[in-house]
Amino acid sequence: MYKATDSMTADEINWLHEIQTQIAGEGPLHDVLRRIANFAASVVGCDSCFVYVLEDSELVLRASKSPHANIVTRVKVGFGEGITASVAEQLQPVVVAHDAFRDPRFRFFNELPEEHYEAFLSVPILCRGKAVGLINLQHRARNDYTQRQIQVISTLGCVAGAAIEIAQLEKKNAQLSQELEDRKVLERAKGIVQREMGLSEEEAYITLQKRSRQLRRPLREVAEAVILSAKVKTSGKESLGR
Repeated sequence: MYKATDSMTADEINWLHEIQTQIAGEGPLHDVLRRIANFAASVVGCDSCFVYVLEDSELVLRASKSPHANIVTRVKVGFGEGITASVAEQLQPVVVAHDAFRDPRFRFFNELPEEHYEAFLSVPILCRGKAVGLINLQHRARNDYTQRQIQVISTLGCVAGAAIEIAQLEKKNAQLSQELEDRKVLERAKGIVQREMGLSEEEAYITLQKRSRQLRRPLREVAEAVILSAKVKTSGKESLGR
């Protein structure tokens, strides 16, 4: 592990405090990752910076400080592929001061002209001892990264790791809540179909599935339509009974 030979400067401490404050605040994950890329690039003064997030055993490019911002989300790296993947597996920074594009571990991407740059620094984004992403910095010319720079970016990686995990947990919770709500709607619709058509629970579910396929609409939308139709019928009967 790299260790700084002397203490961080006041500016570096202020920068880290600022980015930690921003990360701790509310906002979409992509905004947080963009701020991380901009911050890392300002610390090292690199020509490009890429932030990858680990998703389903792949490292997906989620933020970029480079002349090619349109490549975000298009680049994916599988574990075991190139320097980037080795950093995630070994949980250690990798530094290449020159001829980075000649490194035998390097993987080239057509979408990334920066892959032909000379110098390369890759630092894992960590959370609870596991890699949840990467910060990659590149220079057009040779660059001897200082131990202080490596320490600052590594610290940033730890700060960013907490933000990524929180965002991913929130996303999972939102998905679970949505699935639960979908299930409740479907159960109500099944009950209505069972009563109106005299079907079993399984037959009612199959009926809703068939409607979904025929209409080419999501199952939830079909279920909501059934519930709305039942409400209209009930309201109509109540009106007639008055």
